[in-house]
Amino acid sequence: MAEVLVTGATSGIGQAIALAFHGAGHRVTAMGRDPDALARLGALGLTPVPMDLGDVAGLSDRLATVLAGRVPDVLVNNAGMVAAPGNFCDMDEGDIHRQIATNLTQAILVSRAIAPGMRARGAGHIFFTGSIAGHTPYPNMAVYAATKAALGGFAQSLRLDLSPYGVRVTEIVAGRVESPLYKDVLTLDERAAMYAGQTAVQPDDVAAMVLAVHAMPQHVNVSRFDILPARQPVMAQVAAAGGKK
Repeated sequence: MAEVLVTGATSGIGQAIALAFHGAGHRVTAMGRDPDALARLGALGLTPVPMDLGDVAGLSDRLATVLAGRVPDVLVNNAGMVAAPGNFCDMDEGDIHRQIATNLTQAILVSRAIAPGMRARGAGHIFFTGSIAGHTPYPNMAVYAATKAALGGFAQSLRLDLSPYGVRVTEIVAGRVESPLYKDVLTLDERAAMYAGQTAVQPDDVAAMVLAVHAMPQHVNVSRFDILPARQPVMAQVAAAGGKK
């Protein structure tokens, strides 16, 4: 039985991963911002921890308090957000800072809070939820793509830092996933258009792959896996919010 910490665990991919590890008999700490979702996860037997990881001021101290010296066996850095898609020139500066903090800075700080303990123990597995947007050009997603590209670079370099100590690092590169990621920035019709004509990957599909990768023998490190819809032969684009060009 492993100790697992999942960030961004109150919806979408993060919630699916947290529930999958819990269903497999592991002890799961679910970290997120939605109090109602955390309460539901707590009722199911997971350990809920309210934490706004997008607020990086004092984050290291808050994490130290929560962890209280404990080092999980598995860390899933899943927390992330997306601003309303649109041309970079029209982007609000606040959204730029929020995406960098939430998608990149906090993941580095959470890893810094846990990776040294894994290194000292000589075992552990760190996952990062990246995106195909970090590996191929997307219009209307410039800053989001930049954060995911940087996260991928960090994950692969961290793997090299931790490899001599038996700690595994895996980057999850997801294509179009039908999740609540866009619910606050796109209308229902815009989200329906995004998924039209293809079979989107579901959060449970990503969770199943994470469990399969973690279950590989300890001498095997899957450094990156891409998970895409079978009917996504080319990279699906994201239209600007509100029908903007």
